[in-house]
Amino acid sequence: MSLTVLLLVAALALIALRVYSKLRASRKLRAESWDEQVIGRLRSQGYAPFKDYRVDFFLALPNEAACAGARARLEPEFAIDVKPLENDPELAYSLHATKTMRLVVPDMQEISRRLTALASELHGRYDGWAA
Repeated sequence: MSLTVLLLVAALALIALRVYSKLRASRKLRAESWDEQVIGRLRSQGYAPFKDYRVDFFLALPNEAACAGARARLEPEFAIDVKPLENDPELAYSLHATKTMRLVVPDMQEISRRLTALASELHGRYDGWAA
């Protein structure tokens, strides 16, 4: 009887691990497909793929130390400005990073991955980009 219970627990643990990995993968794909959708929409509105555009990236961060850490990692590649937020008690600062670049899907996905990881490391949130 105990061997059966042990096998059942092991099977349930494997199923839970599989579900968790699938959810993480789908979250990553959703974010990456969002970049692709936005670039597709911009191109349909006349944005040229081989022209440089000013792109604005947004992060919400919890404190001035996190903002300084993000600034140190992003400058000089990005121009940075920081403003306090009044409506979010946990993420009290908005970091706005600007870069001139082409709207190419793999490049944008890479920057989104980098900024998502940076925001997470600094206990903040990456809020996306606009061109």
